[in-house]
Amino acid sequence: MAYDLEEQEQLATLKAWWNQYGNLVTWLITLCLAAYAAWTGWQWYQRSQALQASQLYEEMQKAVEAKDNARVQRGAADMQQKFARTAYAQMSALFAAKSAFDAGDLKAAKTQLQWVIDNGSNEEYKAIAKIRLAGVLLDEKAYDDGLKLLAGEFPAQFAGAVADRKGDILVAQNKLADARAAYQAALNKTGKSDPARQLIEIKLESIGGEVKPAA
Repeated sequence: MAYDLEEQEQLATLKAWWNQYGNLVTWLITLCLAAYAAWTGWQWYQRSQALQASQLYEEMQKAVEAKDNARVQRGAADMQQKFARTAYAQMSALFAAKSAFDAGDLKAAKTQLQWVIDNGSNEEYKAIAKIRLAGVLLDEKAYDDGLKLLAGEFPAQFAGAVADRKGDILVAQNKLADARAAYQAALNKTGKSDPARQLIEIKLESIGGEVKPAA
């Protein structure tokens, strides 16, 4: 009998607790299940997006190899519209910019490079886009815009390329002293085994500069 009374007391306590907290517990369980379902769904979505983006990227690469600039530009536009958050979108835009530049379409090249700068999440891709866009602006004689683009912060591994591009623009402006300083800075930041080093040395010497060892 005592056992029955004790059991009844425990049941009464449990019922009282459930009456007070049962609704909250139910909501917490529901929220946890919903969060897990959302996370699982997001993981599936991410994998699906990456797969579709990779397939489109492969098709675009074929267009690049075929030198079909119109198809390359369409592929890049599709990639940016459907898979803008993937790395494939940034890589595709860089390839599309090169394809457009080779085809003489500077406007399309600038558009693709600016897209990477404005929308890219990878700092290295953005750095490449800025350096290449500065080169296009150099061809268009938009020297101040090019230098302004190169004035921001870049990952350390791009210091040599940035200084080299600055030197090119300064030469075009006939600011040879500044150009020599820029080329020397580029050499100081470029490894001896880097293929770009020899060209930088040639450009420096062509404007009366002397190749100096890094300090």
